Amino acid sequence: MNNINKKAKEPFIRTVKNSERSKMDILKLRIIAFGLSLIAGGLFILLIGYDPFHVYATIISGAFRSKMAIQATIKIMIPLLMSSLGVTLAFKMKFWNIGAEGQIIMGAIFSSYFALFHSDWPHVLLLLAMFIAGFVGGSLWGLIPAYFKSKYNTNETLFTLMLNYIALHVISFLRDGPWQDPGSSGFPKIARFDINAQLDKVFGVQFGWIIGLILVAIVFIYIKYTKQGYEISVVGESKATARYAGMNVRKVILRTMIISGGICGVTGVIQSAGSDMTLASSVAGGVGFTAIAIAWLSNLNPFGILLVSFLFSVLEKGSSVMQSTYGLSTYSASVLQGIILFFILGCEFFIRYKFVFRHKGGTQA
Repeated sequence: MNNINKKAKEPFIRTVKNSERSKMDILKLRIIAFGLSLIAGGLFILLIGYDPFHVYATIISGAFRSKMAIQATIKIMIPLLMSSLGVTLAFKMKFWNIGAEGQIIMGAIFSSYFALFHSDWPHVLLLLAMFIAGFVGGSLWGLIPAYFKSKYNTNETLFTLMLNYIALHVISFLRDGPWQDPGSSGFPKIARFDINAQLDKVFGVQFGWIIGLILVAIVFIYIKYTKQGYEISVVGESKATARYAGMNVRKVILRTMIISGGICGVTGVIQSAGSDMTLASSVAGGVGFTAIAIAWLSNLNPFGILLVSFLFSVLEKGSSVMQSTYGLSTYSASVLQGIILFFILGCEFFIRYKFVFRHKGGTQA
């Protein structure tokens, strides 16, 4: 009787965590998902009246067709790479840092103070001050939710998300008030940075790409081979175990969010002083949200993040070329990107979980 009641209460379909899959199985699933994404995207292209083979070829060639296109692809990749590395540290600890956007913005604001009001400093000293200020700005914005989480167990997802909007309004306040460009004839904007406050270029791209590559190695070593990296993993697995092992969980959370927010803050410096050359409300531009998808797709592996952020930047740059070549609307390019990402991200779900239908003994989907 009890068994009958139990079966009656069991939902028709439910998700169950998969047992460990082999690397070969995971690779097969990802290849299938990639193939399906291309087929689904191709159907969409056919429906709007274009040849999918030509459109896909344009996306690939668009990202590499010239030296300038390659530089633009790398330029798109830099903030994606760095902010993904930043959120990875928090995610390893199971701290859901959705606030990379806000941390990027605060890093840009803090560094912009030096770019706007101390542009007469020696170039190297000025850039050093801007990077330190950017790190501090991002760290403080990451530290706020970390403090409340460790002290009052608040929901960090909502907290970090809300801080994004506050940071955005701080830029609006500065742009319309104390930092408004006096030469803008009343138009609300912040002045362009002096050339002394702009990042230098290496091989035609601002040197942020070098910082990004160095950070990949540093974050990998930090997570894999340091005591602090080990503490992050233990806290992520179980706070109770971490406490039992004598770890100061609160200290680990605060310290990790300082670093996580700081890296995102440095991303803000690179965006404002290396790409925009001013402080604009679009300085983060959705990068912080895309970074979340990149970090998860890479299994929180820094070298995986390097590869996935490169593929994302190729897709974004190629889509913009496709849009201009075929005269497609922005929405069409976005829909195509969405279809491809839908299948690739969906694949990650089936790697970790499976559907189980209610049946005698349970039938797997």
